[in-house]
Amino acid sequence: MMRLPWFRHYAPRLLAEAARILAGEGPQAMLIAGGTDLLPNMKRRHQTPAALVSLARVEGLKNISNGSGLALGAGLTLSAVVHSAAVREKYAGLYQAAAQVATTHLRNMGTLGGNLCLDTRCNYYNQNYEWRKAIDFCMKKDGEICWVATGSKRCVAVSSTDTAPALISLGAMVRLVSASGERELAVADLYRNDGIDYLARKPDEIVTEVRLPSAAGWKSSYWKLRRRGAFDFPVLGVAAAVKIASDGTVEQARIALGGVASRPFLVDKAGELLAGRRLTDEAIAEVGGLVASRAKPMDNTDMEIYWRKSVVSSFVAHALKEVRGDDMRSTRLRIARQEL
Repeated sequence: MMRLPWFRHYAPRLLAEAARILAGEGPQAMLIAGGTDLLPNMKRRHQTPAALVSLARVEGLKNISNGSGLALGAGLTLSAVVHSAAVREKYAGLYQAAAQVATTHLRNMGTLGGNLCLDTRCNYYNQNYEWRKAIDFCMKKDGEICWVATGSKRCVAVSSTDTAPALISLGAMVRLVSASGERELAVADLYRNDGIDYLARKPDEIVTEVRLPSAAGWKSSYWKLRRRGAFDFPVLGVAAAVKIASDGTVEQARIALGGVASRPFLVDKAGELLAGRRLTDEAIAEVGGLVASRAKPMDNTDMEIYWRKSVVSSFVAHALKEVRGDDMRSTRLRIARQEL
């Protein structure tokens, strides 16, 4: 049995109090919301914080508010995001991403902010302590070598968050609060392409809110590749958001990838390639090839890397055809093994 290490636990009710405690405890403290990622990591000794600052009782982090767009508290469970009528009706890509995270039980506990801050994953890292010790550990924790790319100077553990690619494609922002102030950051800028130092969030900052811009004229979609349709982390995530003019041409488009690098990222030139064109099969195939060229999967998660790269264009096509209005239900049921 893997047991949790000893730690101090704080359960503040106010955001300001949580920020003060986090700052006061210093780098040995970590935030916990649902705990679905952090607690298993602590049992495997990936993380051993001296103190945990719980956000579960900070009610202000669970609000949903409408304005010109939509504001979602980072403490909302993924189930709450899935069941939000505003999300389902206006931000389909986010709904589809949240609905495909893990299982119902984990979505009932895991939070939107937690999924955004999800630890990067790797076959050589996500093992118990004794297994990792047997290989002399790895660069991400306690070792010096990246066993995926032994000549690499950085860790190449992969980002496996589902909601981040969807939010990046939607142009979302996050609000970060600390004892010394607050700031806003584009979701795309929250991530670094480094398996260890993967977040631009400072240690004393709390992700409190996700702000989505107006969805007027926009349609979005999220497609996920995983071995088991009911549970696994993504080995590929494709998020597409497209604004279509009244004449059927694309005004703006954003396509983001997840599961193929240490960060989720926007493929900038994909939007440029689609702008001013109709979503024809030819245009979709062309942009799919471009996006696939940007995917650089590593051999540190499930399935064969060259096959994973080869199917990127197909998943881009699925997402854009769904945005176009094609009936993709049978294809999604075959791939995702669930109806969305």
